[in-house]
Amino acid sequence: MIRLYVLAGFGCLFLMMNLNGNLNKYINTKYAYLSESAIVLLAILFVFEFVRLYAKEKEAAKRKAAQAAAERMNAEGGAHGEPEDELGHAPNNSHDHGHEHGHHRHNGHDHHGHDHYHDIAGHGREGHSHHGHSHEQPVRWKRYLGYGILIFPLLTGFILPVQTLDSSFVKAKGFSFPDFNVSADNPGFHQFLKPDTSVFYGKQGYAKVSKKELSEFESAKDVRLTDANFLKGLEALYNYPDAFLGRTLSFDGFIYKGEQAKGNSYFVFRFGFIHCVADSGVFGMLVTFPEGQSFENDQWVHVTGKLGSEFYQPFKQTLPVLEVKEWTGIPKPKDPYVYRA
Repeated sequence: MIRLYVLAGFGCLFLMMNLNGNLNKYINTKYAYLSESAIVLLAILFVFEFVRLYAKEKEAAKRKAAQAAAERMNAEGGAHGEPEDELGHAPNNSHDHGHEHGHHRHNGHDHHGHDHYHDIAGHGREGHSHHGHSHEQPVRWKRYLGYGILIFPLLTGFILPVQTLDSSFVKAKGFSFPDFNVSADNPGFHQFLKPDTSVFYGKQGYAKVSKKELSEFESAKDVRLTDANFLKGLEALYNYPDAFLGRTLSFDGFIYKGEQAKGNSYFVFRFGFIHCVADSGVFGMLVTFPEGQSFENDQWVHVTGKLGSEFYQPFKQTLPVLEVKEWTGIPKPKDPYVYRA
């Protein structure tokens, strides 16, 4: 029965994510079909498990009814047999003697049979108890542990509120940017600044894809990064910075000061998903505002400026930098994430 509840729970959880519009906080929305497929599969498994349990309960009820009927028949047969024995043993003493002799043997046989049955039954109970302690309990313990592992994400999914990533996550995860290329040698490291999809291609394949994506932006005088093309455009910009130097660039993001941005320099970020939240990263660039401007972490802005570059000492490498000409504060988007198309 627990298995049935677990299947129903996961089906309802996935359905709730789709209906509430929270699925995009867990996975790239282009993979939404996987969630829909999971709902259908869980529904099929639920029906299968329900039918199996129903058949099992029905069979158990039949066995119980048959056992009760057999016990009633045995009870009725015993009640009718005792008077016949008394009448049959009454005529004469010789018959009584024979009966007593036979009855004695019968009793002896019964006694022996009873003892033998008792021994076997006792041995069976001891054996069952012994095997119950050595095999049944560990199996049951493992089964309950497995159910617990499945139930825990259900409880957290239904009870805990959905949280969106912000600058506190950047700070908590230690995005101190010690080495700009650290993610190249450590796939478990969350990406930052530059989206990098090279791990999904061979060297030649990635070169071909990156050239194709560059062609989508290099002909435009002004480059506007939207939610739809943010990760693609930013990756092209970092791969081919010379092709964008001196051009006007605009995009939306949230402010993050951090410990390595000094003076009027801030990072303007967006959280992005390549596939799901497990491979999410914080993407954007270093932005220099005019003198006298100050911002708080998580403040959302739309920035427009000229793209330049500078050697950034904390990263020990030359980075694209946006010299802001115009900026406006904007409300936090309903969906603060961007996704790789």
